[in-house]
Amino acid sequence: MPFEIPTRHNEKLRTLVERINQDAELTQLWRCANINAIDRLGLSDHGEVHIRIVANAALKLLRLLIEADIQPSVVTNYDLTHEDAEVVVTMGSCLHDIGIAIHRDEHELFSVALGYPKARELLEGIYQEPELTIMAAESLHAVIAHQWDMPCLTLEAGVVKVADALDMTAGRSRIPFEAGKVNIHSVSALAVESVTIERGEERPVKIEITMTNSAGIFQVDELLKRKLQNSSIYPYVEVVARIKGKTEQRILGVYKL
Repeated sequence: MPFEIPTRHNEKLRTLVERINQDAELTQLWRCANINAIDRLGLSDHGEVHIRIVANAALKLLRLLIEADIQPSVVTNYDLTHEDAEVVVTMGSCLHDIGIAIHRDEHELFSVALGYPKARELLEGIYQEPELTIMAAESLHAVIAHQWDMPCLTLEAGVVKVADALDMTAGRSRIPFEAGKVNIHSVSALAVESVTIERGEERPVKIEITMTNSAGIFQVDELLKRKLQNSSIYPYVEVVARIKGKTEQRILGVYKL
């Protein structure tokens, strides 16, 4: 299953995507992360599909912010380009959960440990020093800062953090739910029908969440909200959650302790 994102006219990003798709080690780390997440812990997918969803959401968020003249941190601090910022959020998205291959607990730290040599390997030749080290460091800041309570020091890190929380639609929790992992996390995710990212009216970005059951508000209020509020893009994002139709869809028949 190839890693695909809209690279547009960004040749650096296009080259990075080609390298990611040829990297057997990275692909296997995603699969190992999923073994720990799904098979051993009964969690939702944290592998290849999750990575693609996060990377695509991150790129869309970043591009909407740039369209609103909000400058990425690599531009402000290092005089790099918008195209380089796209590379940072893509690299951060691809590496943010590889630490789960080691353990879910404190996986952000493990992701950084595994991610630094991998980031340099994937970016070498696309960048020369000192930009190579800058890009690796910025990517890894996005990795460590996707932890909900870790301060985001860059715009790009905030983009990755929020994009990670947007992987919440129905079916993303279906594996643990059908395996008997019935809790507010799995039930609430089944209540989310769709998530869209578009240009906002009051703020540069609007995230609209459509739910079939009010249980989905847990995903918004407890998971997305805390990541968004602890991100660097909070002032630029509006979130609207709606329940579809006049009647709510029944998710759970009987629940026993």
